[in-house]
Amino acid sequence: MALTSEIQQKINNWLTDSYDATTHAEIREMVAQNQEDFLNDAFYRNLEFGTGGLRGIMGAGSNRMNRYTLGMATQGLCNYLLQEFPGQEIKVAIAHDSRNNSQEFARIAAGIFSANGITVYLFNALRPTPELSFAIRQLGCQSGCVVTASHNPKEYNGFKVYWNDGAQVVAPHDKNIIEKVNAIHSVAEVKFQADESRIHLIGEDIDAAYLAKVKELSINPAAIQRQHDLKIVYTPLHGTGITLVPKALAQLGFTNVHVVEAQATPDGNFPTVQSPNPEEKVAMQMALDQAKALDADLVIATDPDADRVGIAVKNTHGEWVLVNGNQTAALLTHYLLSARKGAGKMTDQDFIVYTIVTSDVLGDIARANGVTAYQTLTGFKYIAGIIRDLEGQSNYIGGGEESYGYMIGSFVRDKDAISACVMLAEMAAVAKDNGHTLYQEMVHMYVKYGFYKEHLISLTKKGQRGAEEIQEMMRDLRANPPATIAGLPVVELRDYKTGKIRDLRTGLESETGLESSNVLQFILEDGSKISARPSGTEPKIKFYFSVRQPLASEVDFDLADRLAGEKIQRIIDDMQLK
Repeated sequence: MALTSEIQQKINNWLTDSYDATTHAEIREMVAQNQEDFLNDAFYRNLEFGTGGLRGIMGAGSNRMNRYTLGMATQGLCNYLLQEFPGQEIKVAIAHDSRNNSQEFARIAAGIFSANGITVYLFNALRPTPELSFAIRQLGCQSGCVVTASHNPKEYNGFKVYWNDGAQVVAPHDKNIIEKVNAIHSVAEVKFQADESRIHLIGEDIDAAYLAKVKELSINPAAIQRQHDLKIVYTPLHGTGITLVPKALAQLGFTNVHVVEAQATPDGNFPTVQSPNPEEKVAMQMALDQAKALDADLVIATDPDADRVGIAVKNTHGEWVLVNGNQTAALLTHYLLSARKGAGKMTDQDFIVYTIVTSDVLGDIARANGVTAYQTLTGFKYIAGIIRDLEGQSNYIGGGEESYGYMIGSFVRDKDAISACVMLAEMAAVAKDNGHTLYQEMVHMYVKYGFYKEHLISLTKKGQRGAEEIQEMMRDLRANPPATIAGLPVVELRDYKTGKIRDLRTGLESETGLESSNVLQFILEDGSKISARPSGTEPKIKFYFSVRQPLASEVDFDLADRLAGEKIQRIIDDMQLK
């Protein structure tokens, strides 16, 4: 694709003295090799500062993650903080993960904050994202940020922004920060010259305070004491989890934790995996192999910034299987509520939260236990928002979403793999104490509350054309919603962008009651749910499937699971999703 005059002008601008020699050399190399596709993608737009911050491929260009795009975003945030908190000492906390350039980007952001007269608390080394959320509240900060791209491939990095409650920014601050960022038109406006006197290193003190809160989550320490030698295999997938997960497990009393040594060292190249995503079996394979060799009880994996966790357990046939995000969220909810009830800790004010694309079994479990369940849009900032709104009136127990993120207790206001690892290990210990495996506990849970099976398809659409294709798909689904899917009538259409729920049998409309979000849901006659949602952080459109299947007894689980899987496949085939 030939370069437009607008893109060529942007390239020329990036070759001026406002940008450093390394940037010049990278751009000139692309020009010399006639890499027009790369140049187009690097410059066709400005890397978007969305409601959560920045995320993109690292490299030179306006559509890349680099010191300049990061600098302009940070300066915009500084300008907003100075406007919002006039006459106050403004404090921010900064953390980073193990990705390439993460430490450098964190230092650049710290320098810009300090140059704007803002006090900075910078972690002295890599730390999990949830600890950053905790530190913001612990240190009384007005904001904070973490340099991470979560579980994206190694080419990516990002910059997530948090507000004073420890949650990612929400309305009106999200849109207002975006306006301030978009108002920065030149790198000359960015104050890169750090004031080192305003930058304070933090580390072990925050670790200790955070780990003390994690320990308080334990509901059944006696079972852990009896099953302290539960055999756990843990992998941090070359990420930040290594800093706290082994400590947290040891603190609760687990004495038989085996770390996958080949993946224990933080490394932004993620040399042993194609993608450091605990949702994928290939990323878990080393841990699974070690678990088989050791005849372990539980496999745990955390992603690079340790906010997501994946687990594997042995099924009733002795085979190691991955437990997906919906199943894990349901197991955690089931355990938290039943264990609290058994310990006499349940209150009338207890509530849980889950998202609109997460399994509805979470709501069923809550209601069966007399606990209020709230649903939100996808994203833990919305879960944190409900906690904030109900603070002092109700008691948040836990919550989660299908994408392997869980938040237990309210001392962190984002998904937290550290506390989830601890609670998952406790669950496995309690199950073993009762003569069961975690897998058997899951099957028992589905018999008791109803069996749901979920599946997710992500269609990747890269570049400028890809973004257009995703928008076209959503426009077409809205303009021409299917009347039937896999032979079943669509009885309800939920459009979270317009905020309307339409009963297609009666024509009656109601409100979703949630903020506007580009999500569509189709509810079939048998209760099956299909959701379409463009990703906010990746060039993907995601389709979520949830079906319910009768399950009378535990011995019928394999058959019910197969039939539910076949039902989902019929839906996918009919929708022609490839």
